[in-house]
Amino acid sequence: MKSTISSDWGGAPFGNVVSFSDGLPDKGKGIPYFYLTCLDPTASNALKDQRSSLTLSEYSLGTCGNTDPENPICAKITLIGKLKLVDGNSKEAEFGRTVLFVKHPEMKGWPKSHNFQVFKLEIENIFMINWFGGPKPLTVDQYLHPKM
Repeated sequence: MKSTISSDWGGAPFGNVVSFSDGLPDKGKGIPYFYLTCLDPTASNALKDQRSSLTLSEYSLGTCGNTDPENPICAKITLIGKLKLVDGNSKEAEFGRTVLFVKHPEMKGWPKSHNFQVFKLEIENIFMINWFGGPKPLTVDQYLHPKM
C-alpha cells in the first residue's frame, strides 16, 4: 500500500495499491522504484507534496500461515519518506525502468500517451513490527546495509 498526501481532498491521506521494484531478482537494494502516471492520484499528489509511505506485510509472502496479517508475529514494515520523480534521462531512471520491467513485464506495454515516469521513495524513517511489544527500532542505514 502506497500512501501520499491528497491535494484533491484537503491534505487527507490517500492509499493506493502500486507495483514497485527495488532491484533485479535476488539483488534488491531496498530503495523502491515505481512506474507512475499523473492520471493516477499517487503521482499527481507526490508532485505537489512528496511526503509518502509504503507499507509491506510478510502476509503477502504466505509465510504467516493462518495468522491474521495484523498479528504482530506476521512482520510488517512501513517506509516513510519522499516520493520523488526521477529525471527521465538519467542512469537512475534507466535503472528504475529496467528493474521495474523485469519484475513487472507488462509495464513495458503500458500506453506511452499516459506518460508513465519513474519515481522513487527516498526513505527517511522506518516503522517495523515483527513481534509483540511494539515497533522495533530500525534506522535507514541498518535497513539499507543489513548485517547477515
